[in-house]
Amino acid sequence: MRSTPHRPPRAEDYTIIDVRTPGEYSSGHLPGAHNIPLDQLSTALPTLRDAAARGDLLLVCASGARSGRACATLAERGVATATLVGGTQAWSQHGYEVQRSEDSRATWGMERQVRLTAGALILTGLLLAPLVHPAFQLLSAAVAGGLVFSALTNTCGMAAVLAKLPHNRARTCDLDSTLGTLNR
Repeated sequence: MRSTPHRPPRAEDYTIIDVRTPGEYSSGHLPGAHNIPLDQLSTALPTLRDAAARGDLLLVCASGARSGRACATLAERGVATATLVGGTQAWSQHGYEVQRSEDSRATWGMERQVRLTAGALILTGLLLAPLVHPAFQLLSAAVAGGLVFSALTNTCGMAAVLAKLPHNRARTCDLDSTLGTLNR
């Protein structure tokens, strides 16, 4: 089952799970969404299985890539889910409301952070190659190769690394509280 932002999902119709980092979640999420970061899905599996038995689960991320991976992971474990095609980006572009956490800071989305980092590394390699040493061109080539690999596999190693930085990990996900809410 897949959902599109053309017919907005409502918290009454789905149990909405946002699989982004806590920082991304607090910067804007679907109304009624619960934050269970992608790297904590296995811990939440029993609760998600119970929630799926009570109704439809809708997984959400920024673009739909991470929630798509989460859907595949849960499907392998016998949990039926749907993903919001286009994620919160498409949701916002269609003019639907997003909620922000009280402690919301101006956190850039992961895709924007990846674009900045990749661009900065490529530019650094290109600028330093003629000034310092031609081997700096390898930095640009490595990042370009990583971007191609990322597009082909729909994964992003740079996003995984950036997610571990302090500004992305500063907010914590109270997984126990979230799971307790889902168990009600």
